[in-house]
Amino acid sequence: MTDELGPRRTRHAVVVGGSLAGLLAARVLSEHAERVTVVERDRFPEQAEPRPGVPQGRHLHVLIEGGQRALDELLPGFMAELAALGAPRVGMPEDMVQWQNGKWFARTPASAHFFSGPRDQLEWLVRERVFADPRIERIEGTEAVGLLGDAARVRGVLLRERGAGAPKEPYPLEADLVVDASGRSTRAADWLKGIGAEAPHEETLDTGLAYSTRLFRSPEPDPAVDARGYYVVPNPGQVYSGVILPLGDGRHVVTLSGLRGDEPPTDEALFEEYARRLPHPVIADWIAKAEPLTPVYGFRRTANVRRRYDRPGRRPAGFLATGDALCAFNPIYGQGMAVAAMSAVALRRALADPRRTPTTRRVQRALLDASRQAWDISAGADKKMPGATGDAARSGAVDRVTGWYLGRVQQRAAGDPVVGAAFRAALTLTAPLTALFAPAVLRATLFGPVPPTPVAPPLRRPRA
Repeated sequence: MTDELGPRRTRHAVVVGGSLAGLLAARVLSEHAERVTVVERDRFPEQAEPRPGVPQGRHLHVLIEGGQRALDELLPGFMAELAALGAPRVGMPEDMVQWQNGKWFARTPASAHFFSGPRDQLEWLVRERVFADPRIERIEGTEAVGLLGDAARVRGVLLRERGAGAPKEPYPLEADLVVDASGRSTRAADWLKGIGAEAPHEETLDTGLAYSTRLFRSPEPDPAVDARGYYVVPNPGQVYSGVILPLGDGRHVVTLSGLRGDEPPTDEALFEEYARRLPHPVIADWIAKAEPLTPVYGFRRTANVRRRYDRPGRRPAGFLATGDALCAFNPIYGQGMAVAAMSAVALRRALADPRRTPTTRRVQRALLDASRQAWDISAGADKKMPGATGDAARSGAVDRVTGWYLGRVQQRAAGDPVVGAAFRAALTLTAPLTALFAPAVLRATLFGPVPPTPVAPPLRRPRA
């Protein structure tokens, strides 16, 4: 790394946050720095267990295909190792009973797959791979409270140990590069102001969506059912959502969601009752037959937030943001882990690009670009939901035209394999949104009839 990211080869890089985004950023930086230090405010669990720094860790997580490809690029063989641990691989639409926009999806052969195992299992495997590199160190039980340097250049971080009996005074850790991967709750705006720099503008879009999650032992096998999961997708006219997905070992995660003022309960007795608000009882009926394994956990911080470090401002060289500290999405769309991995790939390519000097601004722009499609999907859908607030909630003429076209795509995706495959490729971040305008998709969307779809939940695949 040269120019703004360091006058010579970077000797020491610090990553603030041991999240998935932080770990993968450290993996990439180890290819350029002599030493990388990951600073984590909590203690990493020794096994695959929920981590305090992941407040939504007990909830539903999926790893879509864009993230799978990125993880295998960063950590070769990773997906095979994850599968060997028993993480379920679910095919769409073949393995799912899905309702969206008043239609049940036909269970045609899968064109996309996601992994639905526990997040702590995936994070543990990433930690094992990343910290096996002797160039990557970790400081646990310690939080970043500020930056070293000035408005021109960051030269390290101020750290403070956490816990009873820990010293209260912060201490410096010098570095040539600091990466903020501290998540939604990042304090980077305060850190930058503390050295005389400007905080980035924040774009926000909040539907007030909240969700509640509970783990279950799956019901006894039913010969009339071969689905691996269920998904009722919300829309502006039907704002409730329900998802059931396998975790492995006979366990399933069930997540229910609703909007501001009508949030799903964390009361165990009311959980199934809330599921009855969905447009079909298939999820509530499954819950009634299953064995609860945990309490009900709630989560409320689901706003889309994007910090525009790419825009002009008095900001220092040697400081980057990634992961949720840069761009956080409504978790209902399942993009967060994928974007964390894809951002690390973007970081690697920006730093290794022989055609361009990897300046701070250029690399930060590459990180933002890696999250752009996920933002367009998440924010584009959320701005249509009733009660959406924030400066990114406004819609213009282009949004209305695009929304009209995408509405026709969704009508056909449930029953047309060609349109459905393009739709899933865009949603899983394996193809650009322009794939929805490919000639075959465009022709079917604008001129083709709406294909027939199942009239009831397709609990079994159609016979060949």
